[in-house]
Amino acid sequence: MSALEALLLAFSGDLGTAAVTVLLVGPMVTAAVMLLVSAHRIAVVLGATANLVSFGAALVLLGHRPPLNIFLHVDDLNIALIALNAFVAFTSSLFSAGYIEHERRIGRLNRRTSQLYHAMYQGLMFSLNLGLLANNIGLMWVAIEMATLTAVMMVGVYRTPPALEAAWKYFILGSVGVALALFGTILVYFAAASEVGDGMEAMAWTVLLTHADGFDPTLLDIAFVFLLLGYGTKAGLVPMHAWLPDAHAEGPTPITAVLSGLLINVSLYVILRFKMVLAANPHVLPPGPLMIGLGLVSVLFATLMLYRQGDIKRLFAYSSIEHMGIAAFAFGMGGPLANFAGLLHMVMHSLTKSAIFFAVGHITQVKGTQQLSAIRGVGESHPVLGWGLALGVLAIAGLPPFGVFMSEFLLISATFARAPVLTLVLITGLLIALGALLFRLNEVVFGEVCGVSLRRDGSYVPLVLHLILVLVAGLYLPPPLVAWFQHVAAQLG
Repeated sequence: MSALEALLLAFSGDLGTAAVTVLLVGPMVTAAVMLLVSAHRIAVVLGATANLVSFGAALVLLGHRPPLNIFLHVDDLNIALIALNAFVAFTSSLFSAGYIEHERRIGRLNRRTSQLYHAMYQGLMFSLNLGLLANNIGLMWVAIEMATLTAVMMVGVYRTPPALEAAWKYFILGSVGVALALFGTILVYFAAASEVGDGMEAMAWTVLLTHADGFDPTLLDIAFVFLLLGYGTKAGLVPMHAWLPDAHAEGPTPITAVLSGLLINVSLYVILRFKMVLAANPHVLPPGPLMIGLGLVSVLFATLMLYRQGDIKRLFAYSSIEHMGIAAFAFGMGGPLANFAGLLHMVMHSLTKSAIFFAVGHITQVKGTQQLSAIRGVGESHPVLGWGLALGVLAIAGLPPFGVFMSEFLLISATFARAPVLTLVLITGLLIALGALLFRLNEVVFGEVCGVSLRRDGSYVPLVLHLILVLVAGLYLPPPLVAWFQHVAAQLG
């Protein structure tokens, strides 16, 4: 039986199986259909419907999990991230409707390029879903590589020299990252094969976790370095981050929201999978210090770069690097409270940053530019957009009562109890970022109105919905979600 046949036959016979099938087959089928649909409105309705169905399937998995096998699985670590992935994919597709229509109206996209956009969007969702659902570490690697290739095509969809340069840069750096991750994956397989034997069993993450205490610790140590550097490239950790600001600035804003809210999350999730394998082996070197180091470097570098940006999308791209650094730092610290903070931060950052890019997408289209020097007084000229961006910036800066404040507060509390010096470094980075974001917010939202104001039709529902969620999360977390965070935090070590 081929790997593809095994994958297609992996699950059968229950509601959880049907949900997993929808999450994987649905986007693939929709992507194929999108290549044949030239009418934008039909493509928009089809894409949004497909993403809504995927979100429904993800919710089904919260209560109905399929039986485990060596290719795909659903567990406590990935279940909430699958739901988050499907939700942000759906809201981003709603935002895409008006955004892509405007881009076609002003001539930046034509029929063929918009078809490619819609098809690749679904292809990207398939890749991200597969990366989250994969139990096989080789399949997990393939999913991240597929996500990279589809994202590269979407970053370059405008076909302008800067867009093609950004796509090429992403492709080169992403390929280097994937190659490093592949080498690390092979080393993990070699470590496992000596204990469980050759074959697919040695690539199943659940098997690796069960037998990890018998693996060669030297191989695992070396493998994790390559895996952290490889998948850390996709997560935007410094110094492997160089693709991210260009890709965010030059690609369509809905894809920027997906890259910043989902792709880097999935990449960090893969790192956590391997970190759990190392945590199960008492003889390996602790992976925490390496993650702490990369996390702090990412935070400090990104926060300083916030002051140097003249492009609004690049500004928030560096903010994404900062927050991935915060999450990596949290998981490097480890322990129930820090891991809880890291998981919460991943979720809150995804919701908040995608909301910010929804606002930014609207603003750049009504102003006809991404340059911060030409975007002023949005709060007066477009109050909903101005205040929506203001709330998003306050949320991502970690101010109360939003969800990011809660995750950062928990992380600072956990770090201060164990490493006060690191707490000071982390707080310094957060304060630098706060100053930069408030400085830019004052200019963009409250400055004197300038520039043009083009006609822009589009829904503000995704923006408002995300902001409501991050506000509610800062005030109240449902007990089942808290229980999930606590359970997974304990598993992460």
